[in-house]
Amino acid sequence: MRSFFFFFFLLSFAWTGAVWAAGSEIGPGDDLRAAIAALEPGDELVLRGGTYTLAGRLAIDLVGTAARPIVIRAKTGERPRLDRPNADHNIVEIENGEYLELRGIEFSGGSAGIRIMSARYLTIEDCEIHDTADVALRANDTGTVYQSLVIRRNHIHDTGGTGEGMYLGCNNDGCRLRDSVIEGNYVHHTNAAGVEQGDGIELKEGSFDNVIRDNVIHDTNYPCILTYSAAGNGGPNIIERNVLWHCGDHGVQSSADAIIRNNLILSAGSDGIAMQPHQAGAPANLVVVNNTILTSTNDAISIRGNTGTVVVANNALYAENGRAIFVSGGSPGMITLAGNAGVGAAPSGFANASLADLVQGHYLGQPPINLYPAEGGALVAAGAATHLPLDDFDRRPRNGVADIGAYAFVAGAAPGWMIEPDFKPTGTSVPPLPDAGLIDAGSADFGEADADHADGGVVADAGRDDRAAMDAATTDAGLAADAGGEALTSGCGCGATRARTSFSPGLLLFVAAVLVGRRRHPRSKWMH
Repeated sequence: MRSFFFFFFLLSFAWTGAVWAAGSEIGPGDDLRAAIAALEPGDELVLRGGTYTLAGRLAIDLVGTAARPIVIRAKTGERPRLDRPNADHNIVEIENGEYLELRGIEFSGGSAGIRIMSARYLTIEDCEIHDTADVALRANDTGTVYQSLVIRRNHIHDTGGTGEGMYLGCNNDGCRLRDSVIEGNYVHHTNAAGVEQGDGIELKEGSFDNVIRDNVIHDTNYPCILTYSAAGNGGPNIIERNVLWHCGDHGVQSSADAIIRNNLILSAGSDGIAMQPHQAGAPANLVVVNNTILTSTNDAISIRGNTGTVVVANNALYAENGRAIFVSGGSPGMITLAGNAGVGAAPSGFANASLADLVQGHYLGQPPINLYPAEGGALVAAGAATHLPLDDFDRRPRNGVADIGAYAFVAGAAPGWMIEPDFKPTGTSVPPLPDAGLIDAGSADFGEADADHADGGVVADAGRDDRAAMDAATTDAGLAADAGGEALTSGCGCGATRARTSFSPGLLLFVAAVLVGRRRHPRSKWMH
């Protein structure tokens, strides 16, 4: 009898110790709202391809855990489209999302595409947001601190209204984004007739320790990338390895607290990189190094009204009819200019170069173009080593050689990716550095960068899925997938029916065999 009860004790243990991640698969004819509302930590909802036409409000309120995130994704090889024909609501509103992933879903129509009302450890990746009546993706609810968001490899285009591709944070530090990564996105055509603003990526005042990298942004109405000051909340934001052109205003505009490095700016309606007062911030704690900027009519880099330190070094600046570096007002004694080269006037720290020092440089303002340094040209090993990043636009190690501009020169080499209106590949033939290209911690110019955050708190792997290389302090939005229970049964075709994993029959057979063996030996302790 004791063995009988022991058998069921072990059976109960095997059941409760099982992996209980659930998988559901639905199609356009199923109840999307109910399927989302039923999700629990460790669950995965797979959307089959087709158009899910939305009426009424679609809200998401889901909280997973670091070990058991909740995933809503496209079925492999298929493209689900959430379409809202009218602009009476946003397409989807994330009322609360923690350890939540949205992947591979297309969003079209509506007012805003995705409104994030409250979120921590949220990932939105491989999605497409387009033809919205307003901003595509917004996280700007007053009083909210958005933490550890990952916005990765999304295609955002053709917005209306205020028109931003991404609107992150609030004016005057009314809400903020922290410790987040915005990487590998393709954002374009936020400049339709009637668009009021139309930034590519806008990061508002008070946001801090974020990384904006490897994005391709073009044809915007306002700056391609706009960041405000951190307002004393934390470390600087990093803007690196992006390529920008046809920016309706500045290419990159920042008021304070930013590291801007290894970017390519092909054209902008105003200056290539502009540092100027904005809301409570004025230029200070700014580092602008190893960018390559071409402009036909405006200034490549401008600094207006600085109140603190600004470092501008090792930039390749080609201003055909403007100034390479323009400084106005402020505290010029707190500005460091070193190792820059190109075309145009500059106060100091500048050497003459020409378009011939680039493999294929021109002032047409768009691809095709090849801004790799020409062998033997004026950009090779001519910069200031004191202000050198560890890597370049292609994540190629610089190895201490002070080449000027966004590319590190290697004889006989070429860019790892030829610029085109598309996603910048995240995995190229150029190996990434383990720290994803942090500025040398020994450089005094970058002392304000919080080392605890290790490049904004998220270290990216070279491959498509960065989750295996997360900083343990932030776990890259906590999206390390649970090893078990996420796979769906193939060919189910069973709508919203859950396919749960269960205990192993082999374990029960093993337990039964042990018990039978015990019963054959009367002197076993189980018989006393």
